Amino acid sequence: MKKCLLISVFFFVAMSVFAQEEVEKSYVFTMKKQIEATPVKDQHRSGTCWDYATVALLEAELLRNTGSVYDLSEGFYVYHTYYDKAVKYARYHGNSTFSPGGMHFDVLECLKKYGAIPETVYTGTVPAGELFNHGELFRVMKGYLDGLLKNGSSTLSTNWKNGFAGILNAYIGTIPETFDYEGTKYTPESFGANLKINPDDYIVISSYTHHPFYDSFIVDIPDNWLNGYAYNLPLDEMMEVINYALDNDYTFCWDADVSDKGFSWKNGVAIVPDRPLEYLSGTDYERWNTLSDEEKTAQMYVFDGSIAEKNVTQEMRQELFDNQDVTDDHLMLVTGYATDANDNVFYMVKNSWEDDSGKFENGYMYASEQFMKKNTISLMLNKNALPKNIAKKLGLK
Repeated sequence: MKKCLLISVFFFVAMSVFAQEEVEKSYVFTMKKQIEATPVKDQHRSGTCWDYATVALLEAELLRNTGSVYDLSEGFYVYHTYYDKAVKYARYHGNSTFSPGGMHFDVLECLKKYGAIPETVYTGTVPAGELFNHGELFRVMKGYLDGLLKNGSSTLSTNWKNGFAGILNAYIGTIPETFDYEGTKYTPESFGANLKINPDDYIVISSYTHHPFYDSFIVDIPDNWLNGYAYNLPLDEMMEVINYALDNDYTFCWDADVSDKGFSWKNGVAIVPDRPLEYLSGTDYERWNTLSDEEKTAQMYVFDGSIAEKNVTQEMRQELFDNQDVTDDHLMLVTGYATDANDNVFYMVKNSWEDDSGKFENGYMYASEQFMKKNTISLMLNKNALPKNIAKKLGLK
């Protein structure tokens, strides 16, 4: 999520001045399916949407499996991911990705290797309980690593990992080796095991034509520093997976592009507006062609439910990815779907940006079916959420 930090800061500022009455008209949604999830948490000024979204998935899975509400520590996974990413960066002599961004793979890998910790035990902030603000932390980490690799020596000091851990301890906090939770003593490993979530039960789905369908491929984006694999499906089957999962009470982690002009946090919707000229006639056609690009944009991106949406195809999706019009910006959790006044499907999305505007559900928004088709990079979900016919095509049991 290379843009996630900038996007979160931008919308944090934007939402602080937004008032609900600024929007005279808006979509009216009828909920068709809503899956219970834990409360929205604010990633604040950090590029850790990948962490918040995937932890939200794990918490939703725990709700589905046990009926109990868990509040897991995002900071725990930030600490371990930054440390592991630094080790790889050093091993690759600075020629691998080291950025605040990441993917859903990162949290599942940490769960497998290191376990989990409750938020009440470890917040990942110093002092404890503060909101994330990682601008200075990242500059210090990156400066340390780059200085280490340019020290002129042919070998690295055996102490450099301790030095890097010292930075994390200072900014994020030292992870306890043991802790008490609800009357039981745990280590992070034993607490993670007690959750009974098997990281191998979670798969990633995508849909691109530059890889064979029904095969797996390394998701080719910069933030995939772990070289995690996704299963490749045709677009209509990816959408079938999405709908089947939600209908069967499975949420999923959604990796998407939110820099699209059709993504409007303040209006609580994300759409792919269309003004097809073939539908315009006479004076409407003439007037449209005399408008400036800025005026056309203003008329297209109206978030009141009055604009028809473009039909997104597999070919269009591929072209937008190849020309980098669609990039991975942000991860969120999809928890259900609704229909608008015209029976168009919109997916309910749990974000990690604090929202006290009162617009729609607090911290939630709705993404249209066409926006989902156009801007989805990948999605992570429980493999049991796949339709049986698609699981069979992928060789999954």
